[in-house]
Amino acid sequence: MSWVCPKCERELVKENQTHYCARISVDSLFKGKPDELVLVFDKLLAVVADWNDVLVSTTPHCIVFVHRKTFLVIRPMQKVLDVKFYSLAAQTGNPIINSVLYAGKYVNNVRLKTVDELTPHVFKFIYQSYQLL
Repeated sequence: MSWVCPKCERELVKENQTHYCARISVDSLFKGKPDELVLVFDKLLAVVADWNDVLVSTTPHCIVFVHRKTFLVIRPMQKVLDVKFYSLAAQTGNPIINSVLYAGKYVNNVRLKTVDELTPHVFKFIYQSYQLL
């Protein structure tokens, strides 16, 4: 069950949940960014938004995916998408660029430029984060 803020129309997990209350469009986050980043995001969105009980919302700098808690954050940068997800163990090797322990779980980042970099391995990391949170 979700709740929609009457001011910003952001879909949230629970009523009156604390959030950044402003209307931000996904298109505005991709303004001036390469078209390929939009394709990468669209492919991610098409897969992840179909999982059970996933809420997708925007903030001034990123797109947030929530299951019970935030499990995926996508931040469009100038030439890449910074994709943040969570795990119980540190993740290493390609394509991981960062894995840091925070509040009992690891925060991991990958950077994607092209649709080809959006591999089954990357989707596996994201799905594990979805199951964890």
